[in-house]
Amino acid sequence: RSDIVPRLLREVPHQPSEEELQANPQRCRFILIFDREGYSPVFFKDMWQTHRIACITYHKFPKQAWPEEEFVDTQVPMPRGESLSMKLAERGAWIGDKKTGLWVREIRKLTATGHQTSLISSAYEQVALEDAAGIFSRWSQENFFRYMMQHYAIDLLSEYQTEEIPGTNRPVVNPRWRDLDSRFRSLNGKLQRQRAQFAAHTLHPESDTGAVPKWERRKSEIVEAIEQLEHEWEGVKQQRKDTPHHLDWDALPDQDKFERLAPGRKRLTDTVKLIAYRAETALTRIVREVLARQDDARSLVRDLFRSEADLSPDTKAGVLRVAVHPMANPRSNRAIEHLLAALNAAELTYPGTTLKLVYSLVGAPPS
Repeated sequence: RSDIVPRLLREVPHQPSEEELQANPQRCRFILIFDREGYSPVFFKDMWQTHRIACITYHKFPKQAWPEEEFVDTQVPMPRGESLSMKLAERGAWIGDKKTGLWVREIRKLTATGHQTSLISSAYEQVALEDAAGIFSRWSQENFFRYMMQHYAIDLLSEYQTEEIPGTNRPVVNPRWRDLDSRFRSLNGKLQRQRAQFAAHTLHPESDTGAVPKWERRKSEIVEAIEQLEHEWEGVKQQRKDTPHHLDWDALPDQDKFERLAPGRKRLTDTVKLIAYRAETALTRIVREVLARQDDARSLVRDLFRSEADLSPDTKAGVLRVAVHPMANPRSNRAIEHLLAALNAAELTYPGTTLKLVYSLVGAPPS
């Protein structure tokens, strides 16, 4: 509400005008797609009524399964151009309570195992296949961040300098509530274990008359432990309920305030890494043109980056020759030769000079 949505309202292109929104009550400005962690009927309703922003996410509380005959084989076009076959069904559904809830479209995908994945959408003008394409293509974002952490160390700290967090009205988790919540969860776990011990102890009574007193003493000890934990659990539960979950930053006690990492160097290094990733992606697309298995293209480009090359500047001819050492198998070498031919056709110059880059593969016949 405070950071992302205001910026999107300013920067998202091709938003409909107020006249277009009034002429079509089902039209939205744009669509927010997120995981079920952001599930909130109150938020969905607020976004639609205040800004006419639609939301799509997984249904956090789906009801009973739908009949399989409602599902229809549908070709769903994905953002990168591929088309996937999915069994989809659609209904209308009310989420939330009577006061703060709203009417949404519920779309379900039937998997091969019979599981039904449910998503909800307030994009009233869309159809099921468009919603499915949006929510299921979110995996590309998560795959991107995983790839960037693995190969570009985007989560690595680039400096340890800190700075004070400027005054803000943004709420933060109340440290007192966090401590109470931790105690509540710990007590709940202990209580569940004691109840399981009591159930197991009760289900297996002693048949030996001489061992009955010991069995009864153990039973009374477990009951006493359960009663003590229940009393403490109820007290912590009430304290947590009476304690505010969030506080404004300025309302935090001084001992609970903290500093943030200085963002300057981190932003610069992340920008460089993103530019490098885009360059890698562009090279990957070229390599994929000649590979039978397209999934191998990115790993092949990474291997190319790590391989050795001979640099031979020729100032008279105005070229910088880059002789790349060959890979371990002919298939990779053919793909690399295709890539180098495309780079030569682009007639690039080495930055800061007038030398034209000329690439070749060591041992390959001259073209």
